[in-house]
Amino acid sequence: MKESWIKKGFVDEPIASNLNLVEEIKKLAREKNAVILAHYYQQSDIQDIADIIGDSLDLSRKAAETQADIILFAGVHFMAETAKILAPEKKVLIPEQNAGCSLADSCPPDLFEEFLQQHPDHLVVTYVNTSAAIKALSDICCTSTNALSIIKQIPEDQKIIFAPDRNLGNYINSMTGRDMLVWDGACHVHEEFSLEKILELKNEYPEAKIIAHPECQKPILIVSDFVGSTSALLRFASQDAATSYIVATESGILHQMRKASPAKTFIPAPPKDSTCACNDCSFMKLHTLKKIYLTLLHEWPEVTVEEDIRIRAEKPIRRMLEMS
Repeated sequence: MKESWIKKGFVDEPIASNLNLVEEIKKLAREKNAVILAHYYQQSDIQDIADIIGDSLDLSRKAAETQADIILFAGVHFMAETAKILAPEKKVLIPEQNAGCSLADSCPPDLFEEFLQQHPDHLVVTYVNTSAAIKALSDICCTSTNALSIIKQIPEDQKIIFAPDRNLGNYINSMTGRDMLVWDGACHVHEEFSLEKILELKNEYPEAKIIAHPECQKPILIVSDFVGSTSALLRFASQDAATSYIVATESGILHQMRKASPAKTFIPAPPKDSTCACNDCSFMKLHTLKKIYLTLLHEWPEVTVEEDIRIRAEKPIRRMLEMS
């Protein structure tokens, strides 16, 4: 690999203009016994070439169960880390190392560890949308799907720290009556939805149901007809009797919603920025078919996790799986 072709965080080199990337990606995956994972928030062309599509933890769990030697994760960095934690014997690749996460970044390990030291009597429950280092400091992990169930299983007299998403933590507090100590972090995508514009859409489409991810701010959740994880929103929209929905989460999920229910109408909830009609994760959208092709070709960038951190980070994930 020529040094000049290595850019910051990904491989970039000239490819033939007539190269069929979809065919070449599938060919390389077969030859290298690789499985391609894509999160629901990826661009539609990437979702369409993936072997498995889903939420972050479900993707990692399924990847660990496959017989693949290589996991290519079209998602953000903490997701690829989780795949490595659960499948340390496999090579884990991510097409763009700079595909980070504003929510994970809002919880720096050094500051979080200091915070924990100030509250030694608290059980630490962290959302899977965190780095391996944060998971290694945790007692139990959770997802947006199982967070309520996990918290309800913890004795009421047990003090809890919940991190990193304040909106999800506050939502769980409101639903359970708990008083968890919530870390002040947030996802930039779910923070940016505009209540005013969502209500304007509701006036324009009065029959549409508002469905929202629990990472959204409280006013959005209050006006929503259904609140749930990405996979729960997809399942609800496909099973519900309504024919139109205003969807308050990253707009990538609309591709799967439209495939599952082609006769229904799905409207992306708009952000506060008036120049855009939908709300995308800029990190997720860093991946492209070209980057996936070159990553498989060169087997780089590779995601690694220090073994001592991996071992500690695996424990709260396994604890969550036992409680789910």
